[in-house]
Amino acid sequence: MFNFFAKRSDHPLADSKELKRILAELHVDRPAKAVDEVSGWFDSLQHSESFRVDQYFDVLRQLDEAAQRHLLAVARDYLLSERLTKREEERLWTRSHGYWSQVATLYTDCIERAQRDPKSKAGDAFKAFLPLALVRAQAARRNQLKWLAFRYGSGAEDLWQALGTTYLVAETTTNAQKPLQLYPARQGLSTVAEQYLHAIVFFASSMDSLMPVQIELADRLIAHCLPYFVLLPDCRPDSVYWVDAEAGAPPLRLARHPGVSRRGLRFFSPGTALAALEGLLHRVEHGEIPSDINLGGEYAPRALLPVLRHLRLYWGKCPPQRRHTRHAVKTRMLVLYGFDDSYSLFSGAVPRPENEVAMDSWVVENVSLGGFRAQIDHSATERINIGALLCVQPEGGDNWMLGVARRFTRQGPDDAYLGVQVLSRQALSIELRPRRSGFSAAVAIPGIWLQDGRETGILRIVLPLAGFNVRETLEFSHQGQRRTLIPMELEEVGSEFEIACFREQSAT
Repeated sequence: MFNFFAKRSDHPLADSKELKRILAELHVDRPAKAVDEVSGWFDSLQHSESFRVDQYFDVLRQLDEAAQRHLLAVARDYLLSERLTKREEERLWTRSHGYWSQVATLYTDCIERAQRDPKSKAGDAFKAFLPLALVRAQAARRNQLKWLAFRYGSGAEDLWQALGTTYLVAETTTNAQKPLQLYPARQGLSTVAEQYLHAIVFFASSMDSLMPVQIELADRLIAHCLPYFVLLPDCRPDSVYWVDAEAGAPPLRLARHPGVSRRGLRFFSPGTALAALEGLLHRVEHGEIPSDINLGGEYAPRALLPVLRHLRLYWGKCPPQRRHTRHAVKTRMLVLYGFDDSYSLFSGAVPRPENEVAMDSWVVENVSLGGFRAQIDHSATERINIGALLCVQPEGGDNWMLGVARRFTRQGPDDAYLGVQVLSRQALSIELRPRRSGFSAAVAIPGIWLQDGRETGILRIVLPLAGFNVRETLEFSHQGQRRTLIPMELEEVGSEFEIACFREQSAT
């Protein structure tokens, strides 16, 4: 009657033996089902008011720890399984993104409940758990950002508000720099401030121009190089971005100073991260992947190099900026997909009827000298990956251009936009042959010659994957003249093509 005795919760997770049994019986061999089961228990916790906050946190902590290895397995399936249907891929994404959203909300609920009644017995008992609750809430929000990036999604404004709030709460309670082991099976220590910095570096690294598996590799490389980055309340000469944690907005380029100093204002600079990345890139270019980097799996240097080169661009003191002015338009563009159809078209073949070939019509919203941005429908998103080769023709025009998909963003469930870089406005298909004797010399290598935008004597040619050999001189015929090409370098590797540079050998 006088609340002298604490009421015992009738929730099944309140019984330590029952909780232990539930954790032991999670679907060991079915990671997706295990994650679903933990998410179901999270739902039940969210609607339960019978737990003391310290007990609530302890149950949440154990459920979260039990789910971690299953979450890793689900992420591996999402990123690496080649036979997933779009529906299966959607389910895996929804399951993982939803988990991190749930657990972040629950950890935040713990923190807020304790703040409302700090002098209670439960609030006092929770003080020992506060640092871990803060760093796990911050890590969960950062994982949400990553899963949004896998789908090139927008709508991260609420996440930045939550990240900023958690960071400031940690600072106020002197927990922002307190190192903790995030999860029992996880190597190394982390802090709330480091998780916030990781999110800022992730944002600055332009993930919308990488494939999902490359985004995962970039995220792990950020974690490896995180100690070299700097986040300070004062602007330095090498500061590149600023963020207002109190306002809860995403980071902004330091095109102009954000004004008067205030509580949540922080300035981000790459520090010595670029130098560390350059050293790593040099080792990977020579076929070595250092053993101290946790990539979440085994990857060949060929898979890692494009990611390292991408990060090198965006971790500099002067990250890439738009070189060409955009102009708003509203026009349609015919689109063909892939190397084979592009090769056929630039050979002079007339595109087949639409029911025989994957040809689309997109609405282009703006153009520049370097490319264009188009709105694409749901069927196109199922066929296109970042790095896909595209053959495009403006409505009413008679000239086909060769381009590559560079940036992909979603705005809601139905609206998707693709940024396309135009590789060449004048392309020609050619047959290349190795300059050597014997039967193999008759085997032709298909190539698409990009005829504009290079210095005299240097040819850029699009080849099928593994078509470039730096030790092999090639020949082709053009307008009745035999031309000899000396290989120089591989400029780019896409999803099904390579762009190689050759120096033309002078006729003797």
